[in-house]
Amino acid sequence: MKAWLRCACEPSVVWRAVKYAFFVGIILILINHGDHIFRGEVTGASLIKMGLTVLVPYLVSTFSSIGAILELQAFKRN
Repeated sequence: MKAWLRCACEPSVVWRAVKYAFFVGIILILINHGDHIFRGEVTGASLIKMGLTVLVPYLVSTFSSIGAILELQAFKRN
C-alpha cells in the first residue's frame, strides 16, 4: 500500500491524471450535461455529477499509471 500511495503522489502521475481529467472530463460533461448547461438549467445536483464526471478519468489515469509503474519495477527486479 505504501508503494501505491507513493506512486499516486508522484508529480508526474498527478500531472498526467489532471491533464486527462481536464480534457476527458470536459468532453464527458458536454456529452452528458451540455443541454442543461446551454439552457442554463444547471442545479446543485448537476454540479456534483459534473465533479464526479471529472473525477473518473483522474482515477482511471492514476490507477493505470500506478499499475504500469509497479509492474515495470517488478519486471526490473526479476
